[in-house]
Amino acid sequence: MPQFETHRPVPHSADQMFDLVADVEHYPQFLPLCEALSIRSRKERDGKVLLIADMTVGYKAIRETFTTQVLLNRAERIIEVKYIDGPFRYLDNRWRFEDTATGSNVHFFIDYEFKSRILGAVMGSMFDRAFRMFSEAFETRATKIYG
Repeated sequence: MPQFETHRPVPHSADQMFDLVADVEHYPQFLPLCEALSIRSRKERDGKVLLIADMTVGYKAIRETFTTQVLLNRAERIIEVKYIDGPFRYLDNRWRFEDTATGSNVHFFIDYEFKSRILGAVMGSMFDRAFRMFSEAFETRATKIYG
């Protein structure tokens, strides 16, 4: 049951970082292991956006696609990702963004477990490293986009 949590200060606003993480269609351009991402559906209600997305991740010859529900809550600057289908027993991912005097703090949390012990043994350590690199990948992307 790997779990990872980090809080990182960045020199960009909470709104900018929210927008960057909410822009899931561009993940394959910069996110470790992410080879493809497609949006199945997008619904707006009460100022929130609900996405159903398929993400394909790969490492060497192994490819897995999983489906998640992504809730974008701009008013609270929170993004919640819930697992629907794929190689995991469960996956829970949350982002929270808070403004600071010099930019913002980005809070990232992920908890997951593979259904298959074999897949967990093969992909687990790679996923763990990739999730640890996620925050850095988003910071690098923010610097590229926002300066």
